[in-house]
Order: sequence, then C-alpha cells, then structure tokens
Amino acid sequence: MTLKIIQELNFLLSEHPSVVYFRWSPTQSWGSTWMFLITSISAYIAISVTLHVFLLLLHRHKPVPLGPIPSLHSLAMALLSATIFIGILSSSVAEIRDTRWFWRRSKTPFQWLLCFPLGTRPSGRVFFWSYVFYLSRFLHIFRTIFTILRNPQKLPYFQIFNHSILICMSFLWLEFSQSFQVLAILSMTLVFATVYGYRFATDVGLQKSSSFPLVMVCQIILVVTNLGWHVGVLVLHFLKGGCNGMGAWVFNTVLNSFVLLLVLNFYVKKCLSERDYAASGVEGKAAASEISYKLLTSSNRL
Repeated sequence: MTLKIIQELNFLLSEHPSVVYFRWSPTQSWGSTWMFLITSISAYIAISVTLHVFLLLLHRHKPVPLGPIPSLHSLAMALLSATIFIGILSSSVAEIRDTRWFWRRSKTPFQWLLCFPLGTRPSGRVFFWSYVFYLSRFLHIFRTIFTILRNPQKLPYFQIFNHSILICMSFLWLEFSQSFQVLAILSMTLVFATVYGYRFATDVGLQKSSSFPLVMVCQIILVVTNLGWHVGVLVLHFLKGGCNGMGAWVFNTVLNSFVLLLVLNFYVKKCLSERDYAASGVEGKAAASEISYKLLTSSNRL
C-alpha cells in the first residue's frame, strides 16, 4: 500500500503529462511575458507604498489585527515549499535518467545540475517546478503586506526590494534556461519549508518561540551554498565548454552581490543594536525578535 502511494506521488510529481511536456512560453504559461513581470513588480511596489501612506493618513500607530491569517500563510508557504522541493528533486532524478545519454561523456549528474548544456530549452520536468517556484513568489510577497499592517509607521524598503529581486530572478531562470537553478531552488525551498513550518508551529503554540538561532543557521547555510553554486557554475563554464544562460547568471550574480551587501550591512547594525540593548532583558528580547524576523524576510534571494 505504501509503495503504491509512493509510486502515485512520483507519477504526479515527475511523470504526469503536464510536468513532462511543460513548456515556458507566452502562449502556454501564465505570467511568462516581460510586460507581466514589469507590471506585477510595479503593482507590488505601488500597493505596498499606497497601503503604507493610507495607514499614515489614518494616523494608525498600533498594529492592525490580522488574526490567524499570517499563521495560515506560513503553513501554506511551508507546504508549498516542501512540495516544490520534493517535486524538483524527483523530476531531476527522472530528467537525468532520461537525458544522461546525451551528456554523460562530458558531465556527471551533479555537474549537469550546476551547468545545463548549451542550447537547453525551458521545457520539461525541472522547468515545470521552476515555474511553480516562480508563481509561489507571488504568494510570498504577502509577507510585505503583513509587515506593513503590523508596523504602519515603517515601510519595509529592504523587504520590498528583496521580493522584487527574487521574482525577477525566478523569471530569468525560466526565460534564459539558466544553469544552477535546480540547486538554487532545492536550497531555498528546503530553507523556506523549515523556517515557515517552524513559524507556523510557534504561532499555534506547538513550539516555543526561539527562532533567532534557527533563522541564523538557515541564513548561513543558504549564503554558503549559494556562493558555492555560483563558483561551481563559473568553473564549469570555462572547463566544460560553456553553461547555458550565462548572461542571466552574470546579471543574477551582480544583483545578489548587492543584496548580500545590504544583508550584511543590516545584520551588523542590528547586532550592534542588540548589544546596546543587552543590558535590558525586555528590550534585548525585542531586539532579538526583530532581528530574527528581518533576517528571514531578507534571506539571500539568489
């Protein structure tokens, strides 16, 4: 019975016709045009700024009650991230099995995950899950709305910038069949599933709140692994005759270097702030809680 369930899940995740015959194109994929990308990011920024200004005009100083909505959002993000992680992992195994004959003399499976062969088209299993990841970024941006409603006096510029960058990067992965995106998505969805699952458990009282160490560990792991993926792609590009989507990779690297600098700058300032508040137990806890939340929302966007 268990084996049958596993086989059925594997079929749905990596062998279903919708997955196997997926193709990224303006006629077959919702949200796959440059106009949609520009419009959606512009709308996201406009809605965030408008909501912030509206609350300021109302002289709203206290957090707006959100009830269970943030907790349900955390649960949805955790389940969706876990599904994408399992889906792209099983699809990668199936894709390697079916296409290895084409590139096995020049690459190992791990090298294929880092460096797609030149001429790779955005179609098939792994790109289906990359597309799902791209769409999930639009669910992710609701965290910005929650942040504004919880703190009407501050507009989370850094969070807005990070979310916009991740939407743009996810689009570029598909548009240019960019190498290393499979490993990037595996890393990010594993982190999101862990952190948002923990967040939901904390919200509903299943776990005591102590998310700062967890977020810090996830942040460090994500930064280190992403740095490794970028270096690996660069090495393989010059040693193995080229990797697909290197133009997008360069743009990706520049943006992520900028984001990383902002993260480090933010982290140093917050750590110094926490040290100043350490003399007061209550204020120290508040500072640590704020840092943990900000670090999660600003985790490296690849």
